[in-house]
Amino acid sequence: MSDKPYAPATERNKHAILGVIREEFRDCTSILEIGSGTGQHAVHFAAELGHLTWQTSDVQENHPGILAWLRDAALTNTYDPLVLDVLTARIPDEKYDGVFAANTAHIMPFEAVERMFSLTAAVLNNSGVFILYGPFRMGGQFNTPSNAAFHDSLRQQNPEMGIRHLEDLDRLAAAVGMRRVRLYAMPANNHIAVWIKQRPGANHDNA
Repeated sequence: MSDKPYAPATERNKHAILGVIREEFRDCTSILEIGSGTGQHAVHFAAELGHLTWQTSDVQENHPGILAWLRDAALTNTYDPLVLDVLTARIPDEKYDGVFAANTAHIMPFEAVERMFSLTAAVLNNSGVFILYGPFRMGGQFNTPSNAAFHDSLRQQNPEMGIRHLEDLDRLAAAVGMRRVRLYAMPANNHIAVWIKQRPGANHDNA
């Protein structure tokens, strides 16, 4: 359908991301996607991972595009998008085994990133999995000059945007009872970070 929104980067990265989430979500049954964007990821992943139910979400303005992709795919394991702005969202009553977000942290104010981690921890079952895809800084450094340039371009658009320090994200995760267990290098200078919600009383160091 020509009226569906289309993000070329999403089309390029979906296969590499699928390879990771197929493994990380292997024991999950219910996934919340924060920031479904065009809806391309949702239909691709749900089609390939039939053991999962995939709950889309985003701000209201992106819902028509997501719904266009969902209607076209006609999958039985995807759900129409929730209205979700992490800064104002009410914590859903539903619990999930996994949460997925792609290319969100660097386009949000840091306050929204913090809220995303809090929201994720609140909706995850114990031992639930949070997967975040995107560019990160590590050890105070950008992994490539192109990511440094990308960070500068984001800051020029909005000083509150920018590529986040992975150590800051680990700190946000720890504050809400999650710890990072894996980090995957991905194409186009991106990474996937995986955090697990710890059971009450668990005490582990970050990966």
